[in-house]
Amino acid sequence: MTSFASLLLHWFHQHGRKTLPWQQDIHPYRVWVSEIMLQQTQVKTVIPYFERFMEAFPDIQSLALATEDQVLKHWAGLGYYARGRNLHRSAQIIQSEWGGQFPQALSQVQSLPGLGRSTASAILAICMSQPHPILDGNVKRVLARYFGISGYPGDKKIEAQLWEKAEACLPQQDIPDYTQAIMDLGAMICLPRNPQCAQCPVQKNCIANATHQTASLPTPKPKKAVPTKTAFFVIARYRDHILLEKRPSKGIWGGLWCPPEFTTEIDLNAFIHNRSIQILAPRQHQFTHYRLLFTPYLMEAETAFCHDKIHLWVPIKELSQYAFPAPISLILPIPPLMEDPLR
Repeated sequence: MTSFASLLLHWFHQHGRKTLPWQQDIHPYRVWVSEIMLQQTQVKTVIPYFERFMEAFPDIQSLALATEDQVLKHWAGLGYYARGRNLHRSAQIIQSEWGGQFPQALSQVQSLPGLGRSTASAILAICMSQPHPILDGNVKRVLARYFGISGYPGDKKIEAQLWEKAEACLPQQDIPDYTQAIMDLGAMICLPRNPQCAQCPVQKNCIANATHQTASLPTPKPKKAVPTKTAFFVIARYRDHILLEKRPSKGIWGGLWCPPEFTTEIDLNAFIHNRSIQILAPRQHQFTHYRLLFTPYLMEAETAFCHDKIHLWVPIKELSQYAFPAPISLILPIPPLMEDPLR
């Protein structure tokens, strides 16, 4: 066993996380769902979502049989909704192609939608003790600092170097604990800012620590200007119903429900068509690659217009049954309609 692995395992057995929900009753399905939820999302945020998701979909079969709307309803608020759609689609594939049994070959797991090499390796390592290295964001940071590897980890050349190091550090035994240990080291000690080097079990051989480069490694992604996009959402009410629009499966908020959205004032005015409206205060929402500045409009309709496959008039009392993006849920009406619920 490498000295890196032995020191890390010794630390983990004393200080590692062992009480997270997905660490209880360890099963490929539970670990898989947790790993997908933990992509781009912190543990403290994931825990209540994970618990509710497991209650609604306790196994692969129940997830496969659910509708996309039911799955996204339990995903709403976590963001990066393609993760939820891919999870649902993968469950259907596992159900149809492998009889509901999670595959055991790395190539098979990687073939599922939304499952890359690191996530697939983590599931098989934790649940089946298969000796596969992982390279999530925390592990990239740990290895870049420990081996003094400069360069943005998202670049293919740098990522290839990190995979080599991850493979070299892998022990021959205790694979599940080691996999969790290296993730815990990045989450608890080797932090992006203010790493706790004095508490690190491998700090004596860490190049970044020895050369005072912990603040500069790993090399950050080159910054680009974040553009701003504008949109208008019309909350239209006819009697006690609200008009909703189902988003396309691909793209931002894919598969969720929203009030009708417009990106130009020409299209907005054509939709409003001299109906009674109230303009609410603009809101903004930060995505990974851009900022969305949107203005909500409240509108009273004289008839239930706009009947097609993607629009639906929903009773206000039933809105809670639909999956909305988090920022959209804040602008949905609280009767009486013509009041701004955030003022």
